[in-house]
Amino acid sequence: MFEKVGVHDQGHPNAPSSSNKPTTLLCFSHLRWDFVFQRPQHLMCRFAKDMPVTVWEEPVPAAAGEGPSLDIRAAKDCEGVTIVTPHLPEGLEVDAQRTVLKGLLDNYAATLEGRLIRWYYTPMMLPFSRHLDSVATVYDCMDELSAFRFAPAELLDLERELLDAADVVFTGGYSLYEAKKKRHGNVHPFPSSVDRAHFGAARAGIADPADQAGIARPRFGFYGVIDERLDIELLDKVAEARPDWQLIMVGPVVKISHDDLPKRPNIHYLGGKTYDELPAYLGNWDVAMMPFAINDATRFISPTKTPEYLAAAKPVVSTPIRDVKRHYEKLSGVMIAGTAEQFVEACERALSLTRGDNEWLAEVDLALADMSWDTTQARMAALLAEVTEQGQKIERPAFGQGHYTHSRNRKYDYLVVGCGFAGSVLAERLASQHGARVLMIDKRDHVGGNAYDEYDKNGILYHKYGPHIFHANSDEIVSYLSQFTQWRPYEHRVLASVRDQLVPIPINRTTLNKLFDANLTTDEEAAAFLAARAEPVADIRTSEDVVVNAVGRELYELFFQGYTRKQWGLDPSELDKLVTARIPTRTNTDDRYFTDTHQIMPLEGYTRMFERMLDHPLIDKSLGTDFREVRNDIDAAHIIYTGPIDEYFDWKFGKLPYRSLRFVHSTIDKEWFQEVGTVNYPSTDIPYTRISEYKHLTGQEHPQTSITLEYPSAEGDPYYPIPRPENQALFKRYEALADSTPGVTFVGRLATYRYYNMDQIVGQALATFRRMDEARARIGASSQELRLAI
Repeated sequence: MFEKVGVHDQGHPNAPSSSNKPTTLLCFSHLRWDFVFQRPQHLMCRFAKDMPVTVWEEPVPAAAGEGPSLDIRAAKDCEGVTIVTPHLPEGLEVDAQRTVLKGLLDNYAATLEGRLIRWYYTPMMLPFSRHLDSVATVYDCMDELSAFRFAPAELLDLERELLDAADVVFTGGYSLYEAKKKRHGNVHPFPSSVDRAHFGAARAGIADPADQAGIARPRFGFYGVIDERLDIELLDKVAEARPDWQLIMVGPVVKISHDDLPKRPNIHYLGGKTYDELPAYLGNWDVAMMPFAINDATRFISPTKTPEYLAAAKPVVSTPIRDVKRHYEKLSGVMIAGTAEQFVEACERALSLTRGDNEWLAEVDLALADMSWDTTQARMAALLAEVTEQGQKIERPAFGQGHYTHSRNRKYDYLVVGCGFAGSVLAERLASQHGARVLMIDKRDHVGGNAYDEYDKNGILYHKYGPHIFHANSDEIVSYLSQFTQWRPYEHRVLASVRDQLVPIPINRTTLNKLFDANLTTDEEAAAFLAARAEPVADIRTSEDVVVNAVGRELYELFFQGYTRKQWGLDPSELDKLVTARIPTRTNTDDRYFTDTHQIMPLEGYTRMFERMLDHPLIDKSLGTDFREVRNDIDAAHIIYTGPIDEYFDWKFGKLPYRSLRFVHSTIDKEWFQEVGTVNYPSTDIPYTRISEYKHLTGQEHPQTSITLEYPSAEGDPYYPIPRPENQALFKRYEALADSTPGVTFVGRLATYRYYNMDQIVGQALATFRRMDEARARIGASSQELRLAI
């Protein structure tokens, strides 16, 4: 983890080949690959299982008398990752250096086949890479670099530019997320994760390294970069207060002088160690410590070492770092101390904890249960796939050639195909913000798409295409929709019919108690119960792997296998891991299906919300109209297409596979049919997957009730893209056609062959409009110049 930085010229022959690969992830990192094995290494190694990854490092000085060059080598112990280190002559001015780096980057990028994803850990590499043509741009903001010592003055300006360019932003913790979320519309927090197996090896006993073996006990250890983020004064005071304690510091010293470090007989600086060596050092400490300074450089950090220490069964004593307090203070194995005196007292409590019965580890294992790097990478991959599939369509740089204006509704600035969320949001924004004339068409005879609701003959409001429950974390999305509706709070609850019982799903402690008569009373007991049934899967690739790894085969078969077979027509072992990667398992008694910040329903229904959204004099609607029949008859400068992408191109390469649904609606002559909004039926003996009762959702009072049975089907309207490699490959062929089709923006789940929640579709549409608005501003269009085309 902490090997000395070095450049080893292995040359081009040893670099892994990226031929025949559709996409390369090009990662720009300020952290050297062979320096500290942390977040970038964990993530890039996992992304490399699905695509070639190149990590572009900061430059190093070229040998005397040599010109610019690149050291290209395969990453050690990480197949599929290539490390590129530029060598630059010393003495170059900043502008000259960037010019040289741009040339080196262009030459290297020309050797890569297929598309690029740009992934940035630092905005400082933007000046020589901003021009690269990429299908998506990611900013993984793991630290607030501007607060670090010697941060460049231009870093903040470059970060603003990177945030503007990024399609998706990840943050290294929740404090950093809170600082960035208002600066971008697609920000997601991903706090530190952990390789539990790697650090858990320390629990079983592990040989003491030679340079540590002679140090007395008790030992209080730290590993990490030793820099301005450490409170070296506190470290000195702790060592002074307890000379019988041995303080072990593992890691390289960076940006501060060795002379400034406290020197005492009981403080031991052991230098940098590799990632593989860390469990041996950690496993032979008594207590792990994090004596961080409380300053600007630590304001937003979420230390990866916290879960690593805990995975090794070491209690942790930390100064009051915000994200450590937020996520770990409730654990009895984590003590927070603000002063040197408090730190010493906390260390004494932690030491006594190690001499007990280890009951405190149960809650630790619970806290770490869903913090694996595999899960983090899978969730990031799902978010990246969303913007990757949309990216080229949203940011089309070419503009329409026409200079027409609308006249008597015969000429339109935009033709919007589809009156669901994607089309309706864009139509409203273009009409209200740009003064554009818009024609909307839909095959169906109503607006609202699949979210359409109506009153049945008995006066009960129901959802014609199955239950649609609105939930979101984005204040922006809710604020936008609130222009067109009031809301009623609604927390959706789902029961599953299993073994002649109705039990909560997602699985929680109540579920386990009902099914197994387990009498679990605490989160810790439930975690231990699940851990005993989990069956670790070394290489998680399928949906079956995800679930079995988390809860074991019995619960997998009870809740997931049959339901998935019915829903998808495929066994979970045949489906991508992303299908179930986000399914939670809870050890508490929270029986809400969603945990989003906003869980609400339109007070008067979805249809009324859409009607208000589209009530604009510049929006015309032609419902019950097939685009294929009128596409040559409508004079529109630009098309926004939200229908099936294969249908747009007349199924040139064949039909994209979807799963559909058949709905059977019934009115029941009693006030209530079931106790919650939805009941799932996982068994394959029952042909339908679930029954939903709408009065739970709508809050309507009525002496009768309305229910819907859902039957998955291979035929019918397209609902769910089937996540299999061959289907994605077919979509890519259509995507290539879309990329070469001027004057059309493809947006929405059918046009991008990906299933989205309603809030995600609204967010995608708003992001698309922002890009169109920015493009309009760049060409200087006024409110009267309405022929903008993306």
